[in-house]
This record gives sequence, C-alpha cells and structure tokens, in this order.
Amino acid sequence: MTTSASDGKAAKMLDALQSDLKALCMETKKRYPHIKDSCEEAIIKVRGASMNPQSSLSQITSQVLYPLVQAAETKDPKIVKLSLTLMQRLIVADVVDANSGEHVVETLWMLMEAGIEELKVLQTVTLLLTTSAVIQGATLAKALVLCFRLHFTKDATVVNTASATVRQLVSVVFERVVAEDAKYYKEESSGISTTEEEVEEHINLEELKVLSANSPKTLRPAAADAYLMFQDLVQLVNADQPLWLLGLTEMTRTFGLELLESVLTTFPTVFYNHTEFNFLLKDRVCALVIKLFSPNIKYRTSVPASMQQATPLDKPYFPIAMRLLRVVSVLIQKYYPLLVTQCEIFLSLMVKFLDGDRPMWQRGLALEVLHRLATQPSLLQSFCTNYDMKPHATKIFQDIVNSLGAFVQSLFISPQSSAASQLSNNSPGGGQGQSPALLAGMPVGPGVSPQPAFFYRGVYLPLCISIPTGQAKSSYLEMLDKLEPPTIPDGYGVSVAYYCLLDIIRSIHLVMMGPNAPAEGHSGVNEQYDPSEEERRIHEQLVNSAWCGLLAALTILLEACTDEAATENILKAIQTFASLAGKLELTTPRDAFITALCKSCLPPHYTLTVLNNASVAAAASSSSVSRGHQRSPSTESQHQYYDSEVRHQVVAVGTALATPSLPVGAQQGPVMLTNKNLQCMRATLSMAHCHGGVLGAAWHLLLTTLQHLVWILGLKPSTGGSLKAGRSTAETNAVITTAVIADLPVLSSMLSRLFESSQHLNDVALHHLIDALCQLSRESMELAYTNREPSLFAVAKLLETGVVNLGRVEVLWRPVTNHLLDVCQHPHVRMREWGVEAVTYLVKAALTHKHNPPLKDNQKLQTLLLSPLSEVSLVGHPDVRQKQLESLLHILHSCGELLHHGWPLILNIIGAINDNHSEHLVRLAFQCLQLVVTDFLPLMPWSCLPLTVDTAAKFGSQTQELNISLTAIGLMWNISDYFYQNQEKLRVSLTSDNQVFPDFPGVPNMPPFDKLWMCLYARLGDLCVDSRPAVRKSAGQTLFSTIAAHGALLHNQTWQAVLWQVLFPLLDKVRQLSDSASTDKVDQGGNILIHHSRNTQQKQWAETQVLTLSGVARVFSTKQKILQGLGDFPRAWALLLDFIHTAALSKSNEVSLAALKSLQEMLQAGRSSAPSTSGLPEDSTSPSHLNFSVVPEDSIANWNTAWKVWHTIGSEVTKPPPDEVTRGSDAYIPSQPFLTALVHIFPHLFLHIKHRFVVSDFTRLASVLLGCVSVPVHGDSSPFILPSFTEVVVTPLQEGILQALVGVEKEITEGSGASRAMVPQLFSLLLQFSSYSCQAPSYGNVLTRPHTSKGSTDWVTMNFVPFAERSMSLVVSLYQKTSNWQEVIEASVLKNIIQATITPLRLKYQCPAQTTWKLVITTLLTVLQEGLQLAREHPTHFKDMWPVLGTALDSFLFSNSPPPANQSSEDAERDEGIDCQVVELIREEILPYASSTPSDFIVSIMVLLNKGSIESASGVDSDCEGFKLREEFAKTCFETLLQFSLLTPSDLDPELDNTDKGSSRKSLETSNGFTAQDSTSSLAQSDSTQVTTKLAVTSLLHRFREVLVKYVEDEKLSGKCPLPRHRIAEISFVLKAIATLLSSLKKAPIEKVDSMTWTQLIGLYPHLVEVGGASSTSSPQLWRSLREVLLQYAQLLHPPSSPAGEACDTTDTTHLSLVNGT
Repeated sequence: MTTSASDGKAAKMLDALQSDLKALCMETKKRYPHIKDSCEEAIIKVRGASMNPQSSLSQITSQVLYPLVQAAETKDPKIVKLSLTLMQRLIVADVVDANSGEHVVETLWMLMEAGIEELKVLQTVTLLLTTSAVIQGATLAKALVLCFRLHFTKDATVVNTASATVRQLVSVVFERVVAEDAKYYKEESSGISTTEEEVEEHINLEELKVLSANSPKTLRPAAADAYLMFQDLVQLVNADQPLWLLGLTEMTRTFGLELLESVLTTFPTVFYNHTEFNFLLKDRVCALVIKLFSPNIKYRTSVPASMQQATPLDKPYFPIAMRLLRVVSVLIQKYYPLLVTQCEIFLSLMVKFLDGDRPMWQRGLALEVLHRLATQPSLLQSFCTNYDMKPHATKIFQDIVNSLGAFVQSLFISPQSSAASQLSNNSPGGGQGQSPALLAGMPVGPGVSPQPAFFYRGVYLPLCISIPTGQAKSSYLEMLDKLEPPTIPDGYGVSVAYYCLLDIIRSIHLVMMGPNAPAEGHSGVNEQYDPSEEERRIHEQLVNSAWCGLLAALTILLEACTDEAATENILKAIQTFASLAGKLELTTPRDAFITALCKSCLPPHYTLTVLNNASVAAAASSSSVSRGHQRSPSTESQHQYYDSEVRHQVVAVGTALATPSLPVGAQQGPVMLTNKNLQCMRATLSMAHCHGGVLGAAWHLLLTTLQHLVWILGLKPSTGGSLKAGRSTAETNAVITTAVIADLPVLSSMLSRLFESSQHLNDVALHHLIDALCQLSRESMELAYTNREPSLFAVAKLLETGVVNLGRVEVLWRPVTNHLLDVCQHPHVRMREWGVEAVTYLVKAALTHKHNPPLKDNQKLQTLLLSPLSEVSLVGHPDVRQKQLESLLHILHSCGELLHHGWPLILNIIGAINDNHSEHLVRLAFQCLQLVVTDFLPLMPWSCLPLTVDTAAKFGSQTQELNISLTAIGLMWNISDYFYQNQEKLRVSLTSDNQVFPDFPGVPNMPPFDKLWMCLYARLGDLCVDSRPAVRKSAGQTLFSTIAAHGALLHNQTWQAVLWQVLFPLLDKVRQLSDSASTDKVDQGGNILIHHSRNTQQKQWAETQVLTLSGVARVFSTKQKILQGLGDFPRAWALLLDFIHTAALSKSNEVSLAALKSLQEMLQAGRSSAPSTSGLPEDSTSPSHLNFSVVPEDSIANWNTAWKVWHTIGSEVTKPPPDEVTRGSDAYIPSQPFLTALVHIFPHLFLHIKHRFVVSDFTRLASVLLGCVSVPVHGDSSPFILPSFTEVVVTPLQEGILQALVGVEKEITEGSGASRAMVPQLFSLLLQFSSYSCQAPSYGNVLTRPHTSKGSTDWVTMNFVPFAERSMSLVVSLYQKTSNWQEVIEASVLKNIIQATITPLRLKYQCPAQTTWKLVITTLLTVLQEGLQLAREHPTHFKDMWPVLGTALDSFLFSNSPPPANQSSEDAERDEGIDCQVVELIREEILPYASSTPSDFIVSIMVLLNKGSIESASGVDSDCEGFKLREEFAKTCFETLLQFSLLTPSDLDPELDNTDKGSSRKSLETSNGFTAQDSTSSLAQSDSTQVTTKLAVTSLLHRFREVLVKYVEDEKLSGKCPLPRHRIAEISFVLKAIATLLSSLKKAPIEKVDSMTWTQLIGLYPHLVEVGGASSTSSPQLWRSLREVLLQYAQLLHPPSSPAGEACDTTDTTHLSLVNGT
C-alpha cells in the first residue's frame, strides 16, 4: 500500500516535471535554441525514468538541472521563473545532491546579483537548505550570504522576505547541530562513538582565540558550520569583516543582534554542550555586548548636547539598545551559570540605565529586563550567592533593588519627571492639565470607575498595565519595528517597577520557604522555617540586600496608590517581607517594614515619634537608594492632606492621640481616616495575627499604631479588655460614616482575636508582646502626667492577654502585674481606674482558675497571685484602694478558706490605709478587719498576730472617722485580753522569728511572748501621737492602763525596752509634734464648741504633752523598784530631765509650767526627808514623797544635772530674740508666771548645791536672773501683774529674784570663806538691777512701751523703780557688811557703786520716780562714809575711784534737769538742803584730807565749788527758766572756798567769827593743819595745802570777774527795765564776797599771798566802777555793798611790798590755769 502510494507520487512528480520542461522548451525554442535542445534531452531522460520504475530520479538530476541553469543564465524573467519552478520541484523531490546543490546555489547567486526574481530565489534557497542537509560548508555560507544580500536590497517586499528567510536559515543551521548532537549522543549511548571527554581533551582554547575561516577540528560538520556562521554574525554586528560568510558586504547591527538573540534564545543546549560555542559566547558575544553598551552608558540627557561626544555612533540608538538589552536578558536568563562574571558587568550596566538622567525609554527597557529577572527566584538567589555574599564583589542584587527604589522615588520627587513638570505648568492636553479629581481617576460621572493609579505630591501616574503575578510581560522590548524611541506613557515606568518589586519579594519568599510555600500574605504562625546554616546565610543576605530599596519604593508606592487592589498587593508584600526578616531575626529590616506598614494606617503628618524614630535606621540605611523618604518635611506639607482627600474617601474624623513629643498645651486639629487607612489597619492586624511569633520588639510599633487608630475611631475598653465603640459622638469626639460604624465591631473582634491568639505564641514571643504593651502603656502614662487624655488601649490589651494566658501564669504574671501596678499609681483618674480594674480582674480570674497543683496547697502560687493586690496598697489614690478592698471582700467571701498562706498579704492590704482615703473607704477596710478578727483570728497562724496588732493600730491612726479610731483602740484592748487569756497557748507556740517580730535593740534575748506585748505597747505608743486629741487621750490612757494592768507579765529586761523603745520615744515624738503643731484656730465644724484653751492644734498638743510627761513620771513612781534594778537608770533619769528641759522651753505656758512642776516633783522625789517647799499639795501618795534611794540628797551627779537643766532652761528661755526681730509677736517671750515659777525653784535647788556653788555658777545664775527681769509683759496681761504707779511694790517675779539673791547673800556672808569670791559679782548684779530705775532693760530689739503709757505696742516694760530701789538698798546693806573685805576692795566695788549712781544723779528730776535720785544720793553719802576712809588707806586700789566720784558729784550738783514747774517752796528748800549736804561732805570728808587725796581730784572739787559758789543765770535766762537760784547752796559753796582760802588763825579774823561761819571755820582750822600747832607738818603737806589755798582764792577771783562783766553788759542792754531780782541779789552777793575776801587777805601774812592774787584783785577795780556807773536801779542793798567793797580798795592804791623775785612756780601756774578754765 505504501509502495504503491509512493510510486504514484513519483509518477505524478515525473509527469509534472515533463510538463514543466516542455513549457520551458516551448518558451526558449525561438530565442534560445540551445536551451531548447537541453530541455528536450532532459524530457527524454525523465520519460525514460517514468517508464522504468527501478530507476531513480536522482540519477538524472544533473541532466535535468543543466537546461535549468542555462535558462537562468538568460536572465529573462519569464524563463528564469520557469527555471526556478523546476529547480524547486527537484529540491522538493529531494533528488539534489551536494554537487547539484552547489550548481543550484551558483545559479541563484547569479540571479541575486542580477536582481532577477529575488523572491523566487529566496524561496528556492529556503527549500534547498531546509529539505536536506546536503548543502554544507562554503556552499551553505554562500547560500546564507545570498539571502543576507537580498535583505539589503531596496525592495521592501524582498527585504522582508529575505529577513524571514535569513532567520529561518540561521535557525536551520543550528537545528542541524541539535539533530547531529542527538544522533551522536544516541550512537554514544550505544557505544559506537568516543566519549565527550575524549573529544574535550583535543580542544585547544588558544586556537579558538585566533579568528579563522576554518572551524575547530573537534566540531562535527553541522556544528562546524554553525560555529563559523555564529562567529561571523558576531563579527558583522561588531562591524568587522566576516571570515566564513564571504561576499557579505553590508549588515545592520539591529538585524545582527536579532539573529544573535534568536540563536541564543532557541539553542542554549548547543552552547552548553560544546565548549567551542561556550568559548565563543564568553569571548566574542560578551565583549560585543559590553562594547555596544558604551554609548548607552555614556549618554546623559541632563548633560547639554554641546558637551556630549560629537560622533553620531556614541548617541544611544533605540533599535540597537533595545535589541542589546534583549540579548542581555537572554544571556542572563539562559546562560548565567556560564557567564557569572560577565553577568555581573551586564547587571551593573543595566542598573545604570535606571539613573534619573537617562532617557525614559532606556529606563523603561531596563525595567522590563529587570522584571524578567525578578520573576525567577533561582536567578535572584544566584545573584545574591555569587555577588552579594562574596567579600570583594559588587552587591549586584542590592544595587538592582536600590536602583528600583531610587527610580520609583525619582518619579514622584524628581522635578524632571514629565508628569510633574507638566502638571506644575498646568499645560493643557494629555490629561495633565485636568482637575485633581480627574487626575486621580476619581468618579466624575455616573457609572465611572476610577482608574488604578499612583498620585503623590501632585504627580499623577496611572497603573497602566496589568501583569499576572510571577510573569514578565514586555512591551517596548518587543518593538522591533521602531526606529525612533517610543513615547513612554506616564505611568508605564512606575507600573513595571511596581510589579517588579512585588515579584522580587515573591521570589525571595519562594527561595526561603520553598516552591510549595503558600502565597504571600497568607502564611501563618504554623508555617515552618528550618533552613540549613548555608541556606540561612543566603536568605539573610537576600533580605539585607533587598530591604532598603524595597522599603524606599514600597513606602512611596503605598502612600501614592489610589487603587484598593494594588494597595492590597503592596500591603501583602510588606507583610511578607517583614515576616521573612522576622524569621531570620533581622530586626532592622523587620522593624523598618513594620514601621512603613504602621505609618500607612495613620493619616499623613500624624505626629508619632516612635514611628519616625524607627524609620531613622531605614532612612540611614537606604541613603544609597536616595535621600531617605521622610513623611513630614516642611516642603511636603502643602500636598499631604490635599493628596489624601483627593485620593481616598474620608470615612472617619477624630482627634489625634497626644504624644510626649507634642508640647504641653499644643492643639492638634482633627485627623481624618480614609478607607485606605482602614485597609492598612486590617493588614496590620493580619500581620500581627499571622506573624506574631517573629515580631519581637516590633510589637511596640504595631501596637502603638493600633492604639492611635483605636483612639481616632473612638473605641473604648470594656470589661475584660475588649474594645467597643463609644455610645455617642460627644463621648468619643469622632465623626464616623455609617459604613465604618458597621465595620467597628469587626475591627474590635479582629483586635481581640489578635490578643487571644497570643496563647499560641511561645514564651519568648509572649514576653515580647507583653514588653511592647508595657512600653506602650508607659508612654501613655508619660502623656497623662501632663494632664492630657491618655489611651487605655495598652492596659486593656494587657488584661486581655493575661486572661487568655492564665494557663502559664508564672510566665507572664510578674511583668504584667508589675506594670499594671505602675499604672495604678498614675495621677490621671482614667489611667489608674483601668490599671486597678485590670489588676483586680486578673487576680480574681487567677484565683478562680483551675490550677495544677490546686491553689490551696500551693503556697508559692498563693503568694504570687495575691502579691499584686497587696502591692496596690502602695498606691495613694483612694479610688484605687476602694476597688482593691471591694475585690478583697469578694475574695474573702469566695475563697477565704483557701488562703491559709495569704493572710500576711491580706492583712497588709487591709492595713494599708492612709489619710487620703475617704470615710467610706476606711469603713470598708475596717469591715474587712473586723471580719478577719472575728472569723479568722483563731485560724490564723501565730505569726500573723503582730501584723493584726499593727493593722488595728493603723485603723486607730486613720483620721477619716473618729469613731473607727476609738473602736480600733478598743479592739487593741480586746487583743491584749486575747493575749492575756491565751498566754499559755501563745507561750508554747510562739518562736523568736525575727521576720515576724520587729527588732528590739538592746534586749537581745527578749522572750517571744514579751515581744508580742511590746508590739502592742509600741503601737499604742504610736497612737499617743495621733493628730486628734481624743485619740491621743484614749490611746494614752489605754497604754498606761495596759502597762499598769499587765506589766507584771513582763520580764525585767523587757522593761528596758518599754522604757527606751516606748516611753522615751513617745516623749520625743510628742515633743516633736507639739513643736511643729499649727497655731491656727481649729475649724469648729458643726455645733461643737471648743474652749479657747483648746482651739488650736498647739494648745491641744500641749494637753498631750502634759499628760505624757505626767504619765511617764507616774510609771517612774509606780514601777520604781523595777526601774531601780536597771543598770542605766541614771541615764533614764537624765533623759527625763532633758525632756522636762525641752518642755519647759515650750512656747505653750501650759506645757512649760507643767514641765517646771514635773521638775519640782522630781527634785522632791529625789529627797528622802526634805520638807515640801514647792507649794504643791502634800499628798502622802504623790511621787514627791517616795524615797528614791538611787537619787539621795547628796548625790552630786544628779543634783548637778538638775542644776544644769535649771540653768539651761533659764538661759534659753530668757535669751532675747535676734536683732532683726522688733515686734514681740515675732518671737517667743516667756510669761511672768513661768519665770516666777522658774525663779522659785532656785532656792530649793540652791539648798543642795550651795556647798559646790562657785563664781562660775553665780555668773550663770546672774545671766538667768538678768534675762528673767528684762522680759516684757504682754499688754493684755499687764494689769494683772504690774501694780499701778501709786502702789510702789515689786512684782512676784522681782520679789522672787530678790529673795533668791538674799539667799545667796546669806550663804556668802554667813557661809564659808570660799563663797566670798562671789561678792563682786553679787554687787555687779545688784547694781545692774538698780540701774533699771532710770533705764529699763531692753529685750533684744523688741519694741515696748512704758507701763504708764498707752500705745500701739503690745509689749509693756515692767515697772522697775521699786525693784531697782530695793536692789540699791541691798547694795548699801551688803556694802556696809563687806566694805572692808579684801575681795570687795580689790574688785573696786566702791567705784562701781559710784559709777552706778551717776546716771540717776545726773537725771535727778527726770528720773521716772523722784524717790530714785533721793535714794541714790543717800546711798552715795552712806557708802562714802564707809568708803572714803578705806580709799585713803588703800590708795592703790582706789585710784580709779576719784575721777568717777568727781563726775558723780558734778552730775548731781549741776544737773541739767530742771525741777518740776509746780514744785513747792518747801520741796525746793528740801532739795537744796540735800545739795548742801553734799557740799558739807566735801567740806568735812574730802578737803580736810587733801594731802592724801589725788591733786587732780582736788582740782575738780575746786572747779565744782567755784561753779557752785556764784550761780549766775546770765546767758541762759531764756533757755533755763525752770532753774531756780540756789542761794543757800551757793553760799555754802562760797563759804567752803573761803574757809580754804583763809590761811590765818581764827583769832586774827574776829570780824568773820560769826555764828554761821565760826563753827565751820573752827572745824576747818582744826582739821586743816594751818594753825600754829601744825606748823611742824611735813613739807609735802604744806605744799599741798598751799596749792589748795591758791586754787580756792584764784577760783573765786575769776568767778567774781565773770559776774561783774556780765552784769554790766546786761544792765546796758536792759535799758530802763530792771534786771530780775535774783540777778540783783547775785551781784550784791558778789560785792559782799569781794569785800570779805579783801579784808581776809589783808590780815593774812604777806608771804602767804602771792602777787598774782593781788594783781587779780586790783584788776577787778575797773569793773566795780563800771558796775556803779551802769546801775540804773536804786537798790539800797546794791549800793551799800558797792560802797563797802570800794572802801576796801582804798588801802590798795599802793600795794604793800613783797619779796623781790617772788613768782609762782610751774605747778601753781598749771593749777591756776586749770581753775580759770584756761
């Protein structure tokens, strides 16, 4: 059947051949007869063949071909056409052999050169080469050249046909190689041929490097042809001459590159199987590609054309560049294992194609190539392995991704992008000038769907292509027909880059998770990733190389994307990459991608520092990609909200959650969430849900973002931690569309499921989640500190996480509850409300959870679970405590019987109350305590009893409810009864557990039972210092009653603890609190009236101080036998004295008086038999009558301590305030009763210390008494203390001081000689007291007013006159007793007394009381009677006394104080009589002893007498009208002067022997020594007396002259007005005195009167005459006196002679000048 069919076919073939030959014969018979002949021969041959079936057509092929070749040579189109048709028949019949084929090719070549029937020629060549493989070698090359040359003709049809022919024939050549190889390998497998290795051995690479027209010998024929052809193709593209395709004169690079690409694409096996081809690929093709890349790389659109290279070849040409990139794409995809190094160069060059200054078509082509590569995971892995992981290689994969990132950014940021520039210029057309809504693809009409696009910063780029995932779809790489660069649409580059980026992430995911991994975005927590070490290193490098560029690009694409599907793809890619980085534990890329994801959830410009900070690393790392893309530079602000509103529908408007970076007080406007934000939020939730196990520290970023979104949407936490939408807009401040309102429960449940899924996390991941929640919560807390509303998201989700993970409570309990406890302490109400809600909810849930082992037997678990509830007690906020106590009450009722090990914590919770808690809260806690004490006290471990006492004491000390405090104190009394009734049981069970009982130092071996009592006493002691008086009183009574009732149970050594750890600390605390108590009036709330003595806290504390001091003293009394047995009782005694000392210094009169009373009691308690002198009731049962043998009367140390305490109290309490204090109300001033009591104590104390009382002690006493007496009295109390001025009596205090000094004086004068040393100090003290009569002492700088006046000053000075006068009287009596004591003489006591009298004597009538100066002058006269004799006997000790005495006499006799205007004449005469007494003292006690008296003092006495002898009011009449002329006083002074100026015996002066002067003269002369009997007195005495006489006379004469001169002047001025009477009397007296003096001097011996005296007398004469001339009055007395004196001058007209040369010596001259005042 088959044979017959083939025979039939052959017959038809022969028939057709005959008919064609006949046609050719007919066509050529006329013009070409030789052809016709050949045709006929051929017909005969064919016919013969058809007749003979055994013959073959191939045998006659040459005969048939011959006429055909001839026909073709005619070049006649018609004949040629027939000829070619016949040739084709032969070729199809496969009867052409190699020789025939060569002839056919030659014929066709001729026709090609002639340009005849080009299409038929091409058709024939194609048939010739495709039907068989007989054409090889040079013939094949010629056939190929023929086609190539036809490709470059001018006929387009021919060109296109030739192009297709060439492509087909080039493929045919390589197909022959494939077939040859297949045949070879088949034979090889049969063992026919040699192995490939043997062949390989003969390959010489050096020979291959030399270009040659001969193929390598190692190649088989078909391979050799293909090798030579491929080599020439490369040569031609490289513009070099072909070596095999001879005759090929021209060739375009575009066509050559297409042929190379076709071969490389279709026949990679040839290049892999043949080393020769492999070499050709590396050595020729790659060099060609690199060379052709050069113009594309060098060219920059940003460089001006003038600076580009001039040669046209250097400018990139789109057809070449496009085809070149196609070749490169094929090389990389199909030949990468062969060309690792070369591919590195190709990829680097391709990356440069994406630079921003490249033409857009170049960038588009490069993107298409890169997309092809990105879809191949194995290829990307190879890049990373061979480049990025090699130490010194270029990180090609990283560069690729980074260049993509930079490209994407440049589209939106670079000003050179056409879209941006056109949009900014608002150019019309092309869609660029349209409105933003149109640009963004927003609906502008009904039924119009928006186009997917990217819109960012005003740049609109549509997503213009759609490519299936994992596939590469090229557009511009396929434009082989374009000669000029095409116009790239605006969105094409970003679209390809978008798919490229997604495919890179997809490929990395496939590399890491394997080809069977689920699609991106769907991998979950159960997905296993367990690579080998080497694989892990590769994967890490992949992620590290890619993340920066991916992040830079995806971030901006995500922000710019307006299409929901595209956004979803980007979000899934980000999730996938973040999870891959998380699986590799690469925290930086993971966190960077999560940050980008989180940012996308929030509105633009949302202030969230944590995300900005987290992206810093990404920005820094991607600096090689571009300048880090920041979300909120100032230059972008104008676009952000605008972009967002244009691109996406706003679905919610809310308030931003404030952050710590936002300044306090700054206002944030409303923020808007779009549907895209919610889409991103769902992606974020999905990320956390599916990949929570690998998030690690990035949980914080995710949770922070979710928190802010929840806040903006207005979701609030509810019970258990789930979130629910707020009930109203006002509550949430959010405006939400209807669609989103329906979506909110879904979002809330997604959030809850996210945290519920935490139970599937491992422990490490769970801790990461908890840490992130805690950190988030801490940030909210920081925010709330500035009183800004915080988010409760973190707290609620911590609770939710804790509840679902109670099965592994030990893992999470401490971190969760520790943080919640911090939240509970927050000052913000909502914050702490949720903190305590979370803690209590967790604790209750945990206690009811079924644990294994059970909770009842698990002490550790009980403590763990209750500890947070206990630590809530440290929070000071009452609302927190209330929630805690309510929970505790619930726990006690629900599972109290299980908590055997939890009682310490429960008691701590109950007892952790403070004054901030409300009354309701305290009652609630007290209910818990009463429940515990009544129901659980018998079941409670003994170790909780001290804690129970402490807890009850805390309720006693709370201040909210007084009744609870008093009830709690009663409860402590009941507990003490419980101790007493169960003492045997307790003694057995108690152990000395230092952790249970507090430390009692100093008593190391205290029995545990005693420690229990000490706990009770100590707590009661604490309550004794409560802030409320009623509690203090109740606690104090309970404490001292308990000590009295049950103290016998204590061991002796325990008493030491009672003393030193209860009682004395109690005294100390009372003292401290009393000192710091307020003096403001207590608010008298309600209708309760408070007595004025208790209306301030300080007054109330004063009562407590009094009760405490007396209570401790009572303990000392009742327990004296026990206390005396303690070794440190003396120290306790001293300490109690110290407390008394401190209390005595209290500003409270009540306390200070009570302290003195206690001191007096102690002094009497220490005396065994001394009578009571304190004025206290003598009750035989009082402590003052107990015989303290430990403090006997003669116990030196204790009495010294008492004396020191008394002195310290006195000195400190009387210390004046600082100088700057001027108001008495600003300082503490002790009261008079207190000072009186203090002084009254001293006599009793002095009885016991007088034998050891020394000068230093008296100094201390004096300082105290001086301080006491100087303290002023408050004006309100002065009427009760100060007597009226008419009642001259001393105050009780002053009386006490005087009595104390009388006692001391008695001891001094009657005691041992040792006490005499104190006499000078006693005098000094009394004299100081006496000085207060004129000048009251000051109390610092405090302003006071005299007691006699009224004014604004509150403080009144005491009336010191009676006190000072009493002191002066004491001085006189004491001096009279002790004047001759050596101590008194040596201490200049007399001088001090005189000094003290100067001030009152000078003041005289200005003294506050007239009795004062009279008493003082009397005192002076009295002591001088005693003292002058002693002064003459001890001149050395009294030398300083004389000047002071002179001053005192002068101050008194010539005081500046005028007498009162209303003074009666009797009073004036009496006062003048006192003055005369003083002069009499001078006359009788001083001047007679001038020889033993200092001359300076005598001079001063002369001056004084001179001044007093003639008192003239001249010159001071107008100023001192109050002064009265003391005629009797002047007369006495004058007489005294006269007595000492008349040196003759009395019998020579009968005229002057008057009754009024004689007695005094006689006494003077008797005592003077100038009588005849005393003429033998010593020379010194005579000289002294002579000097005194001269001084007296000269002084008189000088005084006379002054009066005379003044009288004359005044008389002249007065005119006819007579001078005052006293002036007439004065001048009359002076005239008489001059007459008397003249008479006396005349009778004196001449040698006793010197010439100067006479000269002075004679000098008066002119003035006497003037007096006579000036006198206008007719006073007989004056004229009589003048006449007498002038008569006396009659005898002096010639002065008697005197011894020549007599002159006054120097001493006389000196004294005279002193007297005359010169």
